[in-house]
Formats: sequence, structure tokens, C-alpha cells
Amino acid sequence: MAAGSSSYWEDLRKQARQLENELDLKLVSFSKLCTSYSHSSTRDGRRDRYSSDTTPLLNGSSQDRMFETMAIEIEQLLARLTGVNDKMAEYTNSAGVPSLNAALMHTLQRHRDILQDYTHEFHKTKANFMAIRERENLMGSVRKDIESYKSGSGVNNRRTELFLKEHDHLRNSDRLIEETISIAMATKENMTSQRGMLKSIHSKMNTLANRFPAVNSLIQRINLRKRRDSLILGGVIGICTILLLLYAFH
Repeated sequence: MAAGSSSYWEDLRKQARQLENELDLKLVSFSKLCTSYSHSSTRDGRRDRYSSDTTPLLNGSSQDRMFETMAIEIEQLLARLTGVNDKMAEYTNSAGVPSLNAALMHTLQRHRDILQDYTHEFHKTKANFMAIRERENLMGSVRKDIESYKSGSGVNNRRTELFLKEHDHLRNSDRLIEETISIAMATKENMTSQRGMLKSIHSKMNTLANRFPAVNSLIQRINLRKRRDSLILGGVIGICTILLLLYAFH
């Protein structure tokens, strides 16, 4: 019976790790899709001034379908991972499992944290994508109104030219902000990957600390230094972002 229970637990852990790997790859692709949508919308807006509206609409529609498909796939993976975590929780609470088995509870909590991080990242990326799409739709509407006004009046007066120049200036500022956001998202992906490695190292160090109490004080000092470095890194990134935004709007 014990061997069967252990096999069932290992099977659940294997399923959880497989789903987590799939989610990690899907979320990276989803984030890249959001970034490429923003860049392609900017290029399409420039081509719109000299060509018809057919090509940008088709490109936007294709990317919208990709977005919907990937969002559904990620939601399904999150639902499956949630189900596996629920089964692991039921297993730890079953009568046949020792109530003092801290290793099982620690493993379950780690998988729950990973699920929470992936869920938060998915919803944040999805919200960013929707905001970019709404902004591009608004900009496209304004651009069409300008083209309609120009074709209806047939006169490129001074006011229209000034308005178009101001519109180009706003798009250039928007492009700088998008590039800044892209850099921040790439930095976030790298930090997410490093965070996973640090969690794995932290888990192993906790295991060593439980086995060798003398190491516990050293681990606490390392944790304090890690928190300090994280605060410093966050402050530097925040200051750089503020400086870039100030430079973009200057």
C-alpha cells in the first residue's frame, strides 16, 4: 500500500512538472506575441498613410486569432495544473499519509506558488495585450478620420499639416514607450527564469538546513543579503524606467 501511494504521489509530481514546463513555454510565446503585435501595429500605421487598409486589417485579424487560441490553451493548461495540485492536496490530507511529513507539504506549496506565479503572469500579459489592441484601434480610427477629412476637403491646409505632425510626434513618443516596455518585459522574463533557479536552490538549502541546523544561521544571512540585492536591483530598474519615460516625453 505504501509503495502504491508513493507511486501515485510521484506520478502527480511528474504531471505537475510537465504542465509547468508547458506553461512556461506557452507564456514566453504569449509575451512575445504581445510585443510583436505592438511593433507590427506601429509599422502598419506607417504603411497606412501610403497604402490601403486591407493588409493591416488582415495582419491584426491573424494576430487576434493567434492571441485567442494561445489564451485558450494557456487557460486549459492552468486548469489542468490546478486539478493536479488539488489531487496532491487530497493525497497529503488522506488517512494513509503521515501527518508530519513536512517534505510533502513543502513540495505541494512550491507547486502552488508556481501555479500562482504563472496565473498572475498570464493575466498581466493578457491585460497588456488588450490595452495595446484598444489603443491601436483608437489610433486607427483617428487615422481614418484624418484620411477621410483630407480626401473630403481636397485641400492640405496648414491646420491639417500641423495636426499630422503632432500625430507623428505622438506616435514616435509611443514607439519609444513601447520599446521601453519591451526591454522591461525581456528583463522580467530573465528575472523569472532566475527566480525559478533561485527557488530550486532555496529548496535544496532548506533541506540542508533541516538536516544540519548549524547551516541555518548561514542561510539566514544569505537570505537577508538576497533581499537587500533584490531591493537594490528593483530600485535601479525603477529609476532607469522613470528616466527613460522622462526622456521619451521631454
